Amino acid sequence: MRTRLRAALAVVASARSQRIGLHGMRVAVAIIFLWIGGVKFAPYEADSITPFVANNPVMRLFYAHPEAYRQHMTREGELKPDERSWQAANGTYRFSNGLGVVELLIGGLMLLGLVSRRLGLAGATVAFLTPVVTLSFLATTPEAWVPALGDAQHGFPYLSGAGRLVLKDVVLLAGAWLVLVDSARAVLEPRAAARGGFASLTRPPATLGSH
Repeated sequence: MRTRLRAALAVVASARSQRIGLHGMRVAVAIIFLWIGGVKFAPYEADSITPFVANNPVMRLFYAHPEAYRQHMTREGELKPDERSWQAANGTYRFSNGLGVVELLIGGLMLLGLVSRRLGLAGATVAFLTPVVTLSFLATTPEAWVPALGDAQHGFPYLSGAGRLVLKDVVLLAGAWLVLVDSARAVLEPRAAARGGFASLTRPPATLGSH
């Protein structure tokens, strides 16, 4: 039994297993960006990110009236024509559509990294920087925390539903970093090989695999 267990662990710890895991991570990150980017074109999703955008010191510049967003919020799946008209005039949907295009491009670059080292590196770089921005919403968005409405639990560290949604990007940040490291090594290794085997001296056999 112990021999079989060690054999199984050896398979899991192999370089091939690492490459499969890294390719899987790349595809997983791509799926997140492609799917979330796709729904950015739906009004309900654009409405839901309004608090994050309106409270961000840079993104709020894309809204006509960021200070008035609280009066026009709707729940997911709720249709209020008057509020939707206000959101359209506010630039909410225009901004969300633009963000959707960016996220679709990131997801596409991540997938292209399976066949192109340079495009993969570009995609992984932007995929890593994106959650750095979104995690900053925890500091700028009041709706990320439970409000003081009478219960004892409110404010830090009590994340609201919106805050819990943002916090998941910690995992996306770490995953994108692993793919970024692997992409950088994949770009550097052909050059290193031409200079006489730099990669073989600097990269242990059981580290991240190359493409």
